[in-house]
Amino acid sequence: MASKKINVLVYSGNGSTTESVRHCLYTLRRLLSPTYAVVPVTGDVIIKEPWSATCALLVFPGGADLGYCRTLDGEGNRRISQYVNRGGSYLGFCAGGYYGCSRCEFEVDDKKMAVVGERELGFYPGTCRGLAFAGFVYHSEAGARAADLKINKAVLPGAPDSMPETFKSYYNGGGVFVDAKKLEGRGVQTLACYTETLHVDSGEGAAAVVYRKVGEGHVVLTGPHPEFAPTNLIKAPKMPSYSEAIDLVASTDTTRINFMRLMLRKLGLKVNEEEQAVPPLSRLHLSAHTAADVSDLVASWGEIFTVVDGEEYIKGENDCFHLEKENSPWGVSGLKRAVEVVENVLPTTVTGKEIGKEKDEEDDKTKQIRERIKYTSTSSADQILDYDKIVKKITPHEISHPSTRETPSFHHDAYYANLTHYHSKLRTEEPEFGKFLLYGEVVTSTNTLLEKNPTLLRNLPSGFAITATTQVSGRGRGSNVWVAPPGALMFSVVMHHPFQLTQSAPVIFIQYLAALAIVRGINSYAPGYDQLPIKLKWPNDIYAQHPGGKKDGVVKIGGILVNSSYSGSSYSLVCGIGLNLSNPLPTTSLNQLASQHSLKPLTSEKLLASILANFEDIYRAFRSQGFSRDMEGEYYDSWLHTDQIVTLETHNGARARIKGITRDWGLLLAEELGWEDRPTGRVIQLQSDSNSFDFFKGLVRRKV
Repeated sequence: MASKKINVLVYSGNGSTTESVRHCLYTLRRLLSPTYAVVPVTGDVIIKEPWSATCALLVFPGGADLGYCRTLDGEGNRRISQYVNRGGSYLGFCAGGYYGCSRCEFEVDDKKMAVVGERELGFYPGTCRGLAFAGFVYHSEAGARAADLKINKAVLPGAPDSMPETFKSYYNGGGVFVDAKKLEGRGVQTLACYTETLHVDSGEGAAAVVYRKVGEGHVVLTGPHPEFAPTNLIKAPKMPSYSEAIDLVASTDTTRINFMRLMLRKLGLKVNEEEQAVPPLSRLHLSAHTAADVSDLVASWGEIFTVVDGEEYIKGENDCFHLEKENSPWGVSGLKRAVEVVENVLPTTVTGKEIGKEKDEEDDKTKQIRERIKYTSTSSADQILDYDKIVKKITPHEISHPSTRETPSFHHDAYYANLTHYHSKLRTEEPEFGKFLLYGEVVTSTNTLLEKNPTLLRNLPSGFAITATTQVSGRGRGSNVWVAPPGALMFSVVMHHPFQLTQSAPVIFIQYLAALAIVRGINSYAPGYDQLPIKLKWPNDIYAQHPGGKKDGVVKIGGILVNSSYSGSSYSLVCGIGLNLSNPLPTTSLNQLASQHSLKPLTSEKLLASILANFEDIYRAFRSQGFSRDMEGEYYDSWLHTDQIVTLETHNGARARIKGITRDWGLLLAEELGWEDRPTGRVIQLQSDSNSFDFFKGLVRRKV
C-alpha cells in the first residue's frame, strides 16, 4: 500500500514568527490548493509524528533560526534530513534559509545581535551570511526594503522567454549564500541573485535564492521573502521608506508570483496555473424540517443575545454571530430590552443582580462586538484574514426553507425530503438528527463554529447539524487539517450525551458510531451502493479502494473529529465529518468510486440525510445497549486492521498483532509478538486519543 504525498507542512513552532507563517500559508495555498493541503505544524509533530510519508514539501518560514535549533537539533533534524534524502522537498525562507545551511553567520561584528555557528541540516554546503542589507531590527520593519533580484532562467525549466529578468522582493534580515558560484560542482544552482551592493562579503556570486538536490530530494533556500504578497503589507505613514518599498514590490508582483511558481515546480510540486483565491465567508442559513420550529429555537437564544444598535448578536468565546432577522415590534431583542429596563429599576433584592454590574459586563461585550464589526467592514478577502474576527451572519428561515437562489450549491427541500425518507425507512420515532440545519457556502470550520463557542453550543439541541460547501480552515485530529475544497461533504453534529451513561455507553465510542454511520449511510444510499468498498482505519479515518489502483491499494477519503466538553449533567459533543464526495483532489472521491461501479453520482443533500438518519439510529441503540456485539462485528466488517502486524513505538518498538477494540472503553487491543512472530501472551491496550496509527508503515506512535 502506498500513501499519496498531499501535505505541505509549514513549521510554526519555536523561532517562527506569526506573520511569516501567515504569509507562507497565504501564498502557498493560493499556488498549491486543492492539490495539496497547506497546514502549519509544531516542532513536536516533526519530532514525534509520522508526517514524512504524506509530506510533499516541508517549509521553514522567517523568524529566528536559533529557535529552530533549540527545538529540532538532534532527533528533529535527523528526521528532516532523512525525509529529504529519501525524496522529500525542503523550502526555507530567510531564517529557514540560514537554518538549511552548513553554517550561519549573522551580524558577526555586533555583540548584541551576533548569531554564529554550524547547522545540522547542511543542505547548502557552505555559509549563509547576513545581513545582506544593513538596518535590520527585530520585530520591526525598520530594515525592510524591496530587494532587486535577477532571475537565472537557465536553471528554471519552463521559464518563459517573455518573463522579466528581475523583480522586487520583500526583504528583512535575510542573508546571502556565500561562494555559491564555487559550489556549483557540489550541485548548487543559483535561482536568483542580488543586483545591489551588499552589506557583507558574498564571496563568488551574490546568491539570494539557491537550489540543491540532496540525496533523492530537493532543497530551495532564500535570503529575501518572495512569499510575501504586497497586498498583505501595510504601509506606515511614519516610515515613508517602507511604504515606498511596498509600492516597489507591488510594481513587479506578477513576476514575483511567476518566480514562486517556477521555484515550487523545481521542488517537484504541481502548481496552479492561476492563483487559487480564498473565497470570502458566506452567510449562514438556519432552517428546520418544519420551518416554524426555527422561531422557537431563535426565541430560546434570548439569554445569550447582546443587542448593539438594535441588532442581535451572539458573542461566543471564539466567534461573533449576527442574527439577521425581520423587524418585529415585540421580537427577542424588544423583549430583552424591556426586561433590562425593568431589572434596572427594580432593587437588587428582587432581581438578584447588582445594579451596574450587568451593564459593565454588557458594555465590555458590546465593545468587543463593535471591534469585530469594524474589522469585518474594513477587511478584504484578498488579504490575510483573521477569520475568528470576522462577524458570521446567520439568517433564520422561519416561513420556508432557503430557496435555490439563496443557496445554489445546496438544495434544502431535497435534503429534508431525503431526511424524511431515511428516518421513515429506519422507523425512527420523533427524529432529532438533522431536524435543524445551519448551512453556509463558505465557512471557517463547521467544528470550530460549534466546539469553540460553548455559549452557543449549550443552547443547541441534540442532532443540530451544520454543513458547508467549502471550509477555509478545516480541522482534523491532533495537528492535522482536513482539506475541504468544493466538492467535499463537511458537516458537524451536536450531541448532548447524559453523564449517567458514562459507564454503559462511554463517549469514546462516538467516533466509532460515526464511522459506522458513514459506512451505513453510503451503502444504504440507494440500491447498488453497497458495492462501494468503504473501509475504516482506527480510530477515525475513512478509506476506500483507489479507482484503478492495485487490489490492496487504499486511499483516504474522509475523517472524523469528535470534541467533547462537560456541562451540567451531560457531555456536549461536536462530531465533525469530512468526506471527499465529488472532488478528485487531493486524493480521490466517492463519486469516482461510484463511477467505477457504474452508479450515479451521490449528491451532498441525499448523502448527508442518509448518514444523519443512520447516525441517529446507531446512537439510540448505543444509548440503550452500549457498544453491542452486533456493532462490534459490523465495525470489524469494514476496518482495515484485522490481524495487522504493527510496531509499537509506545512500547519500545515491540511487534504486535492487532486483535480488535475493547467493548468497554474502546481501546485498541494488540497481542505482543516474540521470536518468529509467535504470541508472547501479553495483550497491550492503547488509547485512541494518546496514539497515532501510521497505517502504511505499520507504526503506532504516542500522540503528542
